[in-house]
Amino acid sequence: MSPFPTSTVLGYPRIGPRRELKRALESYWDGRATRDELDRVGAQLRERTWRGLAGLGLEGLPSNTFSMYDQVLDTAVLLGAVPARYRAADDPYFAMARGTEGLAPLRMTKWFDTNYHYIVPEVGPDTVFKLDPGKPLSEVREARALGYETRPVVVGPVTFVLLASALDRLDEVLGCYEELLSALAAEGVAWVQLDEPALVADRTPEELAAVRAAYERLGAAGARPGLFVATYFGDAGEALPVLAGTPVEAIGVDLVRGGVPEIDLPGKTVVAGVVSGRDVWRTSPERALAALAAVRAGRVTVSTSCSLLHVPYDVAAEPGLDPALKERLAFAEQKVAEVVALSQTAFPPSTAALVPPGPSVALPAPVAAEGRGPYAERAAAQAEHLRLPPLPTTTIGSFPQTGELRAARAAVAAGTLSRDDYERRVEAEIERVIRLQERLGLDVLVHGEPERNDMVQYFAEHLDGFAVTANGWVQSYGSRCTRPPILHGDVGRPSPITVRWATYAQSLTDKPVKGMLTGPVTIVAWSFVRDDLPLRDVVFQVADAVREEVSDLEAAGVQIIQVDEPALRELLPLRRAAQADYLEWAVAAYRRATSGASDRTQIHTHLCYSDADQILAAIDGLDADVTTIESARSGGRILGAVEAFGRGLGAGVYDIHSPRVPSAEEVEELLRRTLAVLPAERVWVNPDCGLKTRTYEQVEASLANVVAAARDVRAGL
Repeated sequence: MSPFPTSTVLGYPRIGPRRELKRALESYWDGRATRDELDRVGAQLRERTWRGLAGLGLEGLPSNTFSMYDQVLDTAVLLGAVPARYRAADDPYFAMARGTEGLAPLRMTKWFDTNYHYIVPEVGPDTVFKLDPGKPLSEVREARALGYETRPVVVGPVTFVLLASALDRLDEVLGCYEELLSALAAEGVAWVQLDEPALVADRTPEELAAVRAAYERLGAAGARPGLFVATYFGDAGEALPVLAGTPVEAIGVDLVRGGVPEIDLPGKTVVAGVVSGRDVWRTSPERALAALAAVRAGRVTVSTSCSLLHVPYDVAAEPGLDPALKERLAFAEQKVAEVVALSQTAFPPSTAALVPPGPSVALPAPVAAEGRGPYAERAAAQAEHLRLPPLPTTTIGSFPQTGELRAARAAVAAGTLSRDDYERRVEAEIERVIRLQERLGLDVLVHGEPERNDMVQYFAEHLDGFAVTANGWVQSYGSRCTRPPILHGDVGRPSPITVRWATYAQSLTDKPVKGMLTGPVTIVAWSFVRDDLPLRDVVFQVADAVREEVSDLEAAGVQIIQVDEPALRELLPLRRAAQADYLEWAVAAYRRATSGASDRTQIHTHLCYSDADQILAAIDGLDADVTTIESARSGGRILGAVEAFGRGLGAGVYDIHSPRVPSAEEVEELLRRTLAVLPAERVWVNPDCGLKTRTYEQVEASLANVVAAARDVRAGL
């Protein structure tokens, strides 16, 4: 068996430096491009990645990290775990990912503690596992034709069955992995990477026994490549000695979010993740080399802590960033160069790598949460003031972002459209959204957020301490990308951010219009954050800025204010021992941001696509008057946990991440399921999430059915 390369990365961005894959996917979905045209774009992006990594001097090149939608969905297809209802679809892969007009997609949730979303595999009694190795084999051949030998990357068997809640099917799954190893060996592949991030969370004795059995079995396979099992997103803990006791030849450890292994690993290659795949700061060579020296193993390879999927492509594509800040940054390309330099043990001196993230000032003293009374008193005051009907209907905030809006925003940035003209276009779009909602009969309206490019970036552009990028795109799921801001200094709010647009929208209608804000945890979670302050302190700085905005909205006459916190579950530590402390300060930060509002002002919050049922007590602790939450995409899973929820709740009845239009009957069924566990006076009716990614045609038809269903159910109360 050939030695493992001395430098590698666990994965690389795949959306394209200019979002080429996003555009190709959306053209294919819209019928403007053929599947062959889509596949050509994928091949071009893979070739660019392999050539780029080799050009930077990286020795171990990964393959099969590219995906047309999601690597977990790819693994389900690899193993034949395609539910029967999708097999007759024109394109079963995208039917599982996005649904079709008559077929709901598979459930989607967050990939561990990241903002990446994966498709949850569905494994039932009728699932028959059957290997289809076409994708990993074809990428090995594709790279070889270009002159590169690669290491295929596949989600590991234990992580796959745990994500699918199918640990009892592990033996069958392992049969497929044995076949895969044999096929790769026959192809001349030297190493295969099996990703097992599930091993950095708390695991039961039964699950650890499954890890041991799985890798003893795969290690005993006759003809196979070398086995590299990659753990990441934290410390492998009790799983590490289990893995070390099996025949796997290489083990990946995250030395950025986890510690240096405390055990000796003789005879093993440790793939040491010393360059962070989760942030954008340059690596300190001193810290990295010290960590490498402390690893006790037969051989050490330098790597990223996880896939570079979670960072942008290249700092060089950001000419507009402040040069002093830019010197402190490393995106994917720069991180690969750091890996290579460290592997050569000749990392050049770099003062930029050691510059602290920015000047720090003392955290402001906590603001007293003086304003809000008990929920029952607030609910009575709000009912009297707002006079809403039973089962009030609303949306989450955003409406479709049209091409005209995006073009106008780009024209302002390019200097070809005046700010005044742009704002008139925004006002026209707000009026369009208000009139549409009135016509549909919604009860609580939103202004549609046409002025916002992104729910976090928009606020970052108006707060001190943040920088935003021009091309720093990161994949969230499928074709959806975000540009996480860079939080590099102390946070402040120089002036009101949303008041103008909220008050303009309210002036157009007699119905209440929600003021729309992003919560402090989410703003921080969806940014690249300075690392010289505790995360809690950074979140509390942002909470004070949000609190100022809440106060100004209320003073301007806004009666309902929604402060979204969809990342609350996302930041939950993977280890149980750290979860209580995090939830305590995260909830405190939200209450700090909202508690200045009067009892008569209704505070809403929103969470989506994040297994929120696991932290329902904390969500209740936010003390929002109304919580809207994803439910339709997951088939009402949250409803099994909300009986004890003590406030208003809108369990989503319309999955906005699918282009399909739900029927009124489908919406009514979901609504009645909510009413089976909560009293009608506390139930709201709403979509799963914002409508930004949908078309107006889809939105109008879907919301018409939502309103019709709510009226039918309301009439029978």
